[in-house]
Amino acid sequence: MSRGLFIGRFQPLHLGHLKDIKDALKEVDELVIGIGSSNEKRTKENPFSVEERIEMLEYALAAEDIGNYTIYPIPDFHDDKKWAEHIETLLPKFDAVFTGNDWTAKCFRKKGYKVKKIRLMKGVSSTIIRNRMIKNQNWKELVPKATIEFLEKINGINRIKKVCSKK
Repeated sequence: MSRGLFIGRFQPLHLGHLKDIKDALKEVDELVIGIGSSNEKRTKENPFSVEERIEMLEYALAAEDIGNYTIYPIPDFHDDKKWAEHIETLLPKFDAVFTGNDWTAKCFRKKGYKVKKIRLMKGVSSTIIRNRMIKNQNWKELVPKATIEFLEKINGINRIKKVCSKK
């Protein structure tokens, strides 16, 4: 059985993340989804807690009938070597890493992993989505319906506006 790793912060989960997860699952039997910056919450870059991001992912993946995954929190380390080594101790063994992040790719290539570079969706990122929320612009077209429902349930848009307005 082959297992892949996909790491994201999911702040919030968007259509690019969902496409990447689906594409990765075409190449591996199981996907380990790592929630990066799991130790961060209620900041401009990381407005949602790891628990909220897990719930958001599970809700959206269930809506897409995706079940062959596991989710693990991955804290920041700010040290390339230690970060990748720590991930190896946290997660079950994996054969490949799927990422659109150059830094993540570099860290895992150094460890000898097969890295599959994903293509980012043009115009879709969590930063763009958060900025559109702050400016009351259309953001819903960039996320799965389940993400919209989840964010409405936890009053996530107001939190983003509040957290991002702090100096």
